[in-house]
Amino acid sequence: MDSVPEMDTSNADSTNIINININTMAVSTTTTNNNSVATAAAAAAASAAASSPSSSTPSRYENQKRRDWNTFGQYLRNHRPPLSLSRCSGAHVLEFLRYLDQFGKTKVHTQMCPFFGHPNPPAPCPCPLRQAWGSLDALIGRLRAAFEEHGGKPEANPFGARAVRLYLREVRDSQAKARGISYEKKKRKRPPPQQQPPPALPPPTAS
Repeated sequence: MDSVPEMDTSNADSTNIINININTMAVSTTTTNNNSVATAAAAAAASAAASSPSSSTPSRYENQKRRDWNTFGQYLRNHRPPLSLSRCSGAHVLEFLRYLDQFGKTKVHTQMCPFFGHPNPPAPCPCPLRQAWGSLDALIGRLRAAFEEHGGKPEANPFGARAVRLYLREVRDSQAKARGISYEKKKRKRPPPQQQPPPALPPPTAS
């Protein structure tokens, strides 16, 4: 009887070793990739966390605009009779501005005051305190923006009414005369126009 040929186990063992090594390399590579992804994700999260406080913090302008809007809303609620925002007009905005004058800190001299038109009066006087024109103008700008941010239509914005613009202009002119100052904006000096070089002369022709 012929003998059964023996199996060459050396090749099988080497094959198993190769497979094991390949699997080990695959696991090692996958682990390395996972670690890289996790590191990149952690770095991105840290960067987002570092930048989020500055982006989420409201600016000074936004904080002031919110306070002004709340103040105007309180004024409407205390109005007699109470007034809704949808029924607010330019006339009510003027009432609000005149109401704020009692909290003003700017001395506005009357025409009977000896310091009328004096920018630096040498002595105190009994003239009333008013809101400065610059403060009122900035206030109206913030409220006009807040009105539209809260769903109001630009064409129905009471803070952009013609009566409000005329009132602010009147306050500016009267305070400028009473305080002896000018609110005119300084015009920017335009740079002088650059002179163009003279055109080049054509080359002389051969005679």
